[in-house]
Amino acid sequence: MKCIRLLALVSFFGTVFLNAQNKQLLYDFYEIPQSLMVNPGVKANEKWHVGIPVLSGFSFQAATSGVTVNDLFANDGIDFNVKVRERVINSLNQRDDFSTTSQIEIFNIGFRGRNRPDDYYSFGMYGETDVIVYWPQDLAILAFEGNGGANIGRSFDLGHLNVRGEMVNVLHFGVNRKVNSELTVGLRAKLYSSIFNFKSTNNSGTFRTTAGEQNILENSIDADLQLRTAGVDEFLDIIDQGSGTRRQDAQNLFTRRALLGGNLGLGFDAGFTYKLNEQTTITGSVLDIGFIYNTKDVRNFTLEGSASNEGINVFLPEDIDNLGTDLWQELIDEIEAAVPYEENENGYISFRPVKVYGSIRFDFGEGSTKTSTIDCGCAINVVEGNSEQYYRNSIGGQIFLQKRPLGIQPALTGFYQRRLGRALTLKGAYTVDKYSFSNVGVGLNLQAGPVNFYILGDNLLAYRNVADSHYASFQFGFNIISWNGN
Repeated sequence: MKCIRLLALVSFFGTVFLNAQNKQLLYDFYEIPQSLMVNPGVKANEKWHVGIPVLSGFSFQAATSGVTVNDLFANDGIDFNVKVRERVINSLNQRDDFSTTSQIEIFNIGFRGRNRPDDYYSFGMYGETDVIVYWPQDLAILAFEGNGGANIGRSFDLGHLNVRGEMVNVLHFGVNRKVNSELTVGLRAKLYSSIFNFKSTNNSGTFRTTAGEQNILENSIDADLQLRTAGVDEFLDIIDQGSGTRRQDAQNLFTRRALLGGNLGLGFDAGFTYKLNEQTTITGSVLDIGFIYNTKDVRNFTLEGSASNEGINVFLPEDIDNLGTDLWQELIDEIEAAVPYEENENGYISFRPVKVYGSIRFDFGEGSTKTSTIDCGCAINVVEGNSEQYYRNSIGGQIFLQKRPLGIQPALTGFYQRRLGRALTLKGAYTVDKYSFSNVGVGLNLQAGPVNFYILGDNLLAYRNVADSHYASFQFGFNIISWNGN
């Protein structure tokens, strides 16, 4: 029963909060301290920074590769059942997904080493939720149309069931080092504390209905299905207890797990920035190479085996007095013996969804020359007496790759960045991925004295009708930044 409730909960969140993970506007936006979180080796200009707690980094992103809200609920005179059949059941396939990823920073602090001014250290904590639900095409058709009529003889693929989700709290510490005037590298260590985790991937099997020999129809199933959960059962128990302290109990459990009381894991990020010449720069990063070892509050569900059955066989007249529940129970026992459903508490390892970024940037439109002896609010990790050119414009391209249960999910981005003096920077981007071919985004970074504010938004063309959009993204944050002499 809890297994069914969990899958229903996953489906709900997967279709209500539809998110993706690409932070293409933030990537290589080195005027923003949070760009260190997507590339530990980004160019770091600050002397130190402190994020405003809880407000320093908040991101919300929404995407669906298939149906939109408007497709189903638009007032277009088409019957809702027809919409479901034509735009969902007959249109979506097993590679369409509904995915949710949100992130909020609890705190974020960075400072430059006193004895090693070319090193910039940063540390903090953030919470992240990541859920992906692939559309179970064959299972949806089986549920909507049944196994009769035109579906007799069809093999329904049980492997279309693919879900994965987790909520983690992450403590991190990173080092950003300027090796020389061309190369900057960075490394970030992470300690994961899992709030909950579940996954049902790499499933296989078929369900088929054919003409029977002793009865009209014969049903055959060959299943190898598994759902692994960690940290879920205790939350479900709190919901079931029905007491007036449910909210407080859930909050206490959440807090304990967030503060290293959950299943623990380790990971790291790495990145670099390299100047090919004075105006051309390439960057790259890999994020969340790590794992969590789930041993607490683990509950796994398996269904494995093969069986064929033609239902209840009744032989008349000898069975005329035995048409009761015994025949049904015998049928159920026979199926369960052939395809056993089991539960266990075996620990398992869950790997984090690895992400890779890369970019090339060309700077032009020289604005001024900055040196280490001028309090200009720019880079301070330069050798005394050297100078660095300041360019007002940048253009370039980015690539994003993410590991998902059904393979690598890519995205390509082109961008233009404009610096208006030392206080204001604008960035525009055009992104192509599985969710949208018309994603135009804009980012703004404002530096008002020591106060830094940034806001980034994607797919602005779709804001005319958000309900019909396949993608939306929003990020913002506040920081206090100290430059030279501040």
